[in-house]
Amino acid sequence: MLRAHTVSRRTIELRDEDPPALMPGHALVRVHQVALCGTDLHIWDDDYPTELPLVQGHEFTGRIEAIDQAAGPGLEVGNAVAVSPMVYCGTCGPCLGGRPNVCESISCLGCYEDGALAEVISVPVSKLHPVPEGMPLRLAVLGEPGSIAMQAVNRGRPEAGETALVFGCGPIGLLTTLFLTELGVNVLTSDLVPSKLEMSREFGAVGTLLAGSGPFPDAAQRKELESWCRMSGPTLLIEATGAPASFENALSLAAPTARIVQVGISTATAALSMRTVPFKELDILGSRNSVNLIPAALAALNRHQDLAEKLITHSFELAAIQEAFETMLDPAQGAGKIVISMPVREPAAQPGVHAGSRTEN
Repeated sequence: MLRAHTVSRRTIELRDEDPPALMPGHALVRVHQVALCGTDLHIWDDDYPTELPLVQGHEFTGRIEAIDQAAGPGLEVGNAVAVSPMVYCGTCGPCLGGRPNVCESISCLGCYEDGALAEVISVPVSKLHPVPEGMPLRLAVLGEPGSIAMQAVNRGRPEAGETALVFGCGPIGLLTTLFLTELGVNVLTSDLVPSKLEMSREFGAVGTLLAGSGPFPDAAQRKELESWCRMSGPTLLIEATGAPASFENALSLAAPTARIVQVGISTATAALSMRTVPFKELDILGSRNSVNLIPAALAALNRHQDLAEKLITHSFELAAIQEAFETMLDPAQGAGKIVISMPVREPAAQPGVHAGSRTEN
């Protein structure tokens, strides 16, 4: 089978290797679709705290090719699945406290250990999530980033009727906007790119604020904010860019008692007044990965397949993986989610295993 190894900065080698063997408690998944995100770009650029060479790919879907039935009922050969890439220890404080998304020794397939840019991958059965009937695997690949957006929403404790401000209209920001809108929240969005703000309206935003063109917010934008806010500002703010200026704006614009959720990640440092947080009595909340929210994210995306499709701007075959990363790197390409289609062949014969339905989607 083929596996794509990122061997050094911006260099990927396709290698023909033996497929994995079925292990106890595991399933073999023939990978159909892999989506790329900013983390993948950093790994490809060798600008990420992991070691190369590495097989990337942590957002993926496929079909079960073989499974240890003793690991749990309900899944069969041929089933379409989305896969959670997170690896938890299960014994540290966060894991025992129901927060494995911040496990003290957390790992991730495709980020810290070999992932899904391979024709077949072995994963624990517990990491498999059935794709809703009628949902294309091409869209179900968004289940993992959807779960990250849903975690940020849940961390913010949204209330129907309140006003939220989402900073950043990339895939996470847009999905956050969609999920908040479904909960009855009035969502305004902010971004540097007008076209992304326009798209956010399709995902439910009731207003948009263009940043980067001068003082933010300007008088007109402040008036727009005030028209939607029952208090002096939004009561929920979700920062999905990782830019220090964006977090600082969230602190400034937040109403007293507001919740600020930081889901955007970077190594940059933001400045904040030691007066603002206590005077407004703000809740500042981090959000990382998700607490097993891929099934809920899949259900939401299945309800909005038209919007999920809009997030995918480019598709490439595995043989063009290098071009896919170069497209991500080029701002002029306007890349949203990029999806890699893996070669899909008939499964190799396995003792006691029969192929299921091979319908592709």
